[in-house]
Amino acid sequence: MPHQGELFSTAPLDTLSFENSAYNNGFIHVAGIDEAGRGPLAGPVMAAAVILPAGLVITGVDDSKKLTPDKREKLFDIIMAQALAVGIGIITPADIDRINILQATRRAMLAAVLDLSQPPDYLLIDGISTIDSMIPQKTIKKGDSLSLSIAAASIIAKVTRDRVMIEMDMKYPGYGFAGHKGYGSAAHMDAIKKLGPSPIHRLTFGGVKEHVPCICS
Repeated sequence: MPHQGELFSTAPLDTLSFENSAYNNGFIHVAGIDEAGRGPLAGPVMAAAVILPAGLVITGVDDSKKLTPDKREKLFDIIMAQALAVGIGIITPADIDRINILQATRRAMLAAVLDLSQPPDYLLIDGISTIDSMIPQKTIKKGDSLSLSIAAASIIAKVTRDRVMIEMDMKYPGYGFAGHKGYGSAAHMDAIKKLGPSPIHRLTFGGVKEHVPCICS
């Protein structure tokens, strides 16, 4: 590892400054964490945790929402090949309904950390909510645009979830999951009205709960 003061001299300061700070404070394995699927009406919420080698810069890595699907897929393969470790956490629609989306997101992030083959000693988390872990952690608003590690995690989470929703489209045809990935598009809303909620819809979410059949005694 480079000596303090020599860290990442070729890396862009704006995307590695949080990682640099952690390394300069003695941490070694810094994991970036982000989620995908917090807002959709259907499907799981998914999180990824990514530990990149110190000083590694992957050109093009950014907030997954700013990238085209094709670009995300290409970067997904590069990140998976070059990361020291990648972890995935997934929380089902039923659990989202049971504990609410905020708590489900936090649990998905924790699950992603626990899934890492290399235990991290510092966490950079997108957003403002910490997770239930004793590992030192820092939350960063818009972290997927400010931290390379978090941006990498956002790409892994997004691509992985999109692939799940494409599979769900084949399992539950008629809703168009492969296109909108569970978000509340007009076509999706029309499908819910016509077909009713599927087994992967979030029954407590507006736009879905109105169409849950009443179970009357």
